[in-house]
Amino acid sequence: MGGPGQDGPLSTRIRQDVPHSARMYDYFLGGKDHYAVDREAAERVLQVFPNMRTAVRANRAFMRRSTRALAQQGLRQWLDIGTGIPTSPNLHEVAQSVAPDVRVVYVDNDPVVLAHSRALMTSRPEGRTAYLHGDVHDPAAILGAPQLAETLDLGRPVVLSMVALLHFVPDLAEARSIVDRLLAPLPTGSALVLSHATAELDPEGAPKVQEIYNAAGTSLQLRSQAEFATLFEGLRLLEPGIVTAHRWRPDDADPLPVGVTDAQVSFYAAVGIKE
Repeated sequence: MGGPGQDGPLSTRIRQDVPHSARMYDYFLGGKDHYAVDREAAERVLQVFPNMRTAVRANRAFMRRSTRALAQQGLRQWLDIGTGIPTSPNLHEVAQSVAPDVRVVYVDNDPVVLAHSRALMTSRPEGRTAYLHGDVHDPAAILGAPQLAETLDLGRPVVLSMVALLHFVPDLAEARSIVDRLLAPLPTGSALVLSHATAELDPEGAPKVQEIYNAAGTSLQLRSQAEFATLFEGLRLLEPGIVTAHRWRPDDADPLPVGVTDAQVSFYAAVGIKE
């Protein structure tokens, strides 16, 4: 882990000469925080997988729906890892629209996200948000960070959210270990929220996306539904279980998009409860 003071000036750590997954994601979402190199790589993705914008928007809508659903069930604390460049409404805005006293700790190891982290600290006065510059590969450092201890009470249920993150952990055993280590100190009633890219639903286009990311220096590992399911072992899946992201509990605010197919989304999503 480290902030600007530890790893050198922020401007020297933000690479503008190579594509970056967070900035590409921002481009797909219609944001403004990207460079020409990111747009070029993103356009290559769109050539082989024209529905990428549909996919990432469905993934973002899953975040909003799962957040609302869990807040409505009474959860009041979130640990969101792999936050990405802020895009309103951010997770805390969604959760606090249901319960203003929600507390959220955001975690990302990306200096691009760090540069925009102030947008993640706009909590309602009844709640609280914090940003932690940390790495999912080091769960102990995340759990031991003072920002987490000052914001969350690990004696009460916590939602562990890693949306569109674990496909950037190439080794499945490591991905499962990360989940286990982060869930271990969380009490009964805590929740795990995951989404993950897959090649099963578009076996022609999705592997080409993986090739583009890997060639750009970002390891991307697409996984099957069966592999994704192993990340939830020992947890009780909320209905409807593992589905494509746009099919997880569509609601009035984020309804099922008309005419969108599973292949166009190509993200699995699910929510599990620790019992």
